[in-house]
Amino acid sequence: MHRRVVITGMGGICGLGTNASAIWNEMRAGRSAIGQITSPQLHDLKVKVGCEIKTLPDHGIDRKQTVSMDRFSLLATIAAREAMHQSGLVSNEATTYRMGTIVGVGVCGWEAIEENYRAILSEGRNRAGIFTVPKVMPSAASGHVSMNLGLRGPVFGVTSACSSSNHAIASAVDQIRLGRADVMVAGGTDAPLVWGILKGWEALRVLAPDTCRPFSADRQGLSLGEGAGMAVLESYEHAMARGATILAEIAGAGLSADASDIVAPTVEGPTAAMRACLADAGFNPEDVDYLNAHGTGTKANDQIETAAIKRVFGDHAYRLSVSSTKSMHAHCLGASGALEMIACVMAIREGIVPPTANFREADPDCDLDVTPNVARERKVRTAISNGFAFGGTNAVLAFKAV
Repeated sequence: MHRRVVITGMGGICGLGTNASAIWNEMRAGRSAIGQITSPQLHDLKVKVGCEIKTLPDHGIDRKQTVSMDRFSLLATIAAREAMHQSGLVSNEATTYRMGTIVGVGVCGWEAIEENYRAILSEGRNRAGIFTVPKVMPSAASGHVSMNLGLRGPVFGVTSACSSSNHAIASAVDQIRLGRADVMVAGGTDAPLVWGILKGWEALRVLAPDTCRPFSADRQGLSLGEGAGMAVLESYEHAMARGATILAEIAGAGLSADASDIVAPTVEGPTAAMRACLADAGFNPEDVDYLNAHGTGTKANDQIETAAIKRVFGDHAYRLSVSSTKSMHAHCLGASGALEMIACVMAIREGIVPPTANFREADPDCDLDVTPNVARERKVRTAISNGFAFGGTNAVLAFKAV
């Protein structure tokens, strides 16, 4: 019998808004924040479309900490502080070793890397910045969240490309189920809107020239974004004992690998992850009301994901409400699953399925109900969130009302 794990706080920041509530309001309204990237450092890119955070909020993080942070760590810490505030939890001497954090990251601190390359190669400086190494390491985000919130339990980073958030949340659930912690702050972060990363994605020829149109027949690729999403997870008993407001329960997780190709997805891998998630949650396929799709907006991904959903859900696939919120916050790589967790939890709480924005034309190969353009009222008792990634690493999460 699993220890039940619930969510008692959420935080987020991305192009849609600088807190979880603002992000959800924009999702619910179907407003996309994808547009022209304004950074002056992206001078020779063919595609300058993405979803950027125009202005950071007044976050209150001490400058002594921020000087050793890359942007991806700062975003994670901002989101984690919001989630902890909502949860009402504060670390103290009695609880600090029973509280931890796991943060998923798709790429590392590329802002710091580019700053150093520019300084040394273009400006003639003879050494790198003193905090370069601690800024760029992928585990830096989890370390900074731990230091800022005083969490001394299990603390580590997870990196599995675009599945990183879901792997981090699944790993945090495991820490609580295994009794290693009572509270875990988990999610993901990424800040990929820098020249070197965008230049690499441009070479793959998968970036959309205008915007992200998941499941639409005229889709031309994905858009990249920056952001972070974090949640406070607790054992059900711990949350009830302190009278916490429970937002939703994480009912299960399913993990798999394609073991096939470093970039091309398969139908079998996502199918296995979704089936494993349903089994872990104790759900039958017909129990699921809403599915937040990986839905990147590339031709191959959307067709393959549709085929996998049909394999798992059978006839019920056509009764599912499906949507891709990447159409609004873009593909935030290691942060995507955590932002999509916000969509799942709020769909359950408010009975609103967020739409797939920018949809223009039905695709016969993507013939599910993808909630085009306009949110829909529906009683959502259960939701699952798909996360698939380069490398063929798949992670799916299940949520339910409490």
